[in-house]
Amino acid sequence: MLLRPVYFSIPSMNQAHIHLIVNHVPIVGSLFAFVLLGVGLLQKNSSLIRAGLVAVLAAGLLCLPAQLTGEGAAKVVQDLPRVSRALIQNHEAAAEQGFWVLEGAAGLALFSLLLLKNASPRAQLLSGLTLVVTALSFGLLARAGSLGGQIVHTEIREGFGTPDEL
Repeated sequence: MLLRPVYFSIPSMNQAHIHLIVNHVPIVGSLFAFVLLGVGLLQKNSSLIRAGLVAVLAAGLLCLPAQLTGEGAAKVVQDLPRVSRALIQNHEAAAEQGFWVLEGAAGLALFSLLLLKNASPRAQLLSGLTLVVTALSFGLLARAGSLGGQIVHTEIREGFGTPDEL
């Protein structure tokens, strides 16, 4: 992992609490950005396109706290009953993949904004590519969220209640 984990706490909140609060933002944010950018591109509305690109950038930035608090959350839950290290590792791998794809979308969004500012004819094409990568990031982050939920919420695991669930 290239990013260093952040260890901090708020009174009566541990790293797992903080991670649970912030990890929904990139999932919902990437979906919101995708819809906003998609509508802007369909309507050929430059204001909506810009707003969608800024939303992709914001989602990319707001993904950082979720990524940085994940390791601390894992330490809190890893020794709980019915928590499997394999589930944690699967979630970590999926979250990191989704994180980097969203960061790539944010980079494309920034470049698209610069092209739009300069009235480049390639701005529309790059904005469309940003839309596709943002959709991919949403799917990957939603999957990571589902895998993360399985860590403690045994009732959503496949095979719940069977000896094979862990």
